[in-house]
Amino acid sequence: MDNRIVDKQIDSLVGALMDPIIVMPGGWGDSLPDWIKGAIQIERLALLMKGEETATDAEACAYLYTASLEAPMDSDWTQIYLYVAGKVVSKNREIQIPEDIGVDSLNDYQIGLLRDLKDWIYERRVKHRREKQRVEKAQAMAEAKARAPEQLKLGV
Repeated sequence: MDNRIVDKQIDSLVGALMDPIIVMPGGWGDSLPDWIKGAIQIERLALLMKGEETATDAEACAYLYTASLEAPMDSDWTQIYLYVAGKVVSKNREIQIPEDIGVDSLNDYQIGLLRDLKDWIYERRVKHRREKQRVEKAQAMAEAKARAPEQLKLGV
């Protein structure tokens, strides 16, 4: 197998486990419940096994959770949030969405918004990982250069 393919697979696996959770700026990221953090990792691994390069329902739920704490959402985003929250919490037996606010389906426009959000979240995750790798590589090169013995410049 080509080393580039193996490197990409390893990078994707590490990313699924270690990439940051993308949240709405504003300071509410610290309020994410622990169960959703675990759900994000599990769903990331499941999507990785399917070969899908997009964010998960749990990641969209986490982002919309923090967005809802930052500012009111319109009706479409509220429906999307309740839809993904229902999908994510249905896997967690300790939590239930009340039937009167549960959303079982979205219209085509809302599905498009959700798909765009998931793609945007995924792009931010990958961008963050690439930037972190770039910084780490530059730091490693600087450290290696600092440890290398200085070459004598003899005019030979």
